[in-house]
Amino acid sequence: MEKLKKHFESIGFAGEGLEKILESFFLFEFKKNDFVVEEGKVAKYIGFVESGMFQYFVMVDGVERTTYMNIEGTFLASVLSFVSQQPAQENIRALTDGKLSLISRSNLKKLVAEVPAFKDFYIALLEHTVCGIDASRHDLIVLSGEERYAKMLREEPQLLQQIPLQYLASMLGVTPRHLSRIRGQVR
Repeated sequence: MEKLKKHFESIGFAGEGLEKILESFFLFEFKKNDFVVEEGKVAKYIGFVESGMFQYFVMVDGVERTTYMNIEGTFLASVLSFVSQQPAQENIRALTDGKLSLISRSNLKKLVAEVPAFKDFYIALLEHTVCGIDASRHDLIVLSGEERYAKMLREEPQLLQQIPLQYLASMLGVTPRHLSRIRGQVR
């Protein structure tokens, strides 16, 4: 959980507050293809990616559609399921062996109540996530595949370098072949 500790230190947590945060998480190892969240089951945790790559996907007419990817140093959650305690509408699985620092809903609520700065952090995390989801939805409707790729190149270049082509194409709503053409045109 060293990366989790460094993350919270980098945003100003120290001392007793930092210790409470770290005590509230536990480290869990995932093997490639293990599920973190399964569609139809309630999401029990929010995770911080210590290592590995994790894919969000849904099945549409028997076809897997990647909606997002998490890489090292990012927070992962099936937000709607975790917050509402309703069954997840998506799957999250390990694309590689990896480790997540996980926090349960009860431990998160306890931290929010006991560490005011953590409450601010959690609200900011939720706001960032909601804005990201809203922007993605907008982009899928309004932007072309080329424009979505160019935007990702500007805003999240680390994803383009790490995500396998077929998952990146699915996230962008294009075929792998079309993505190859786009990559050749947009630099």
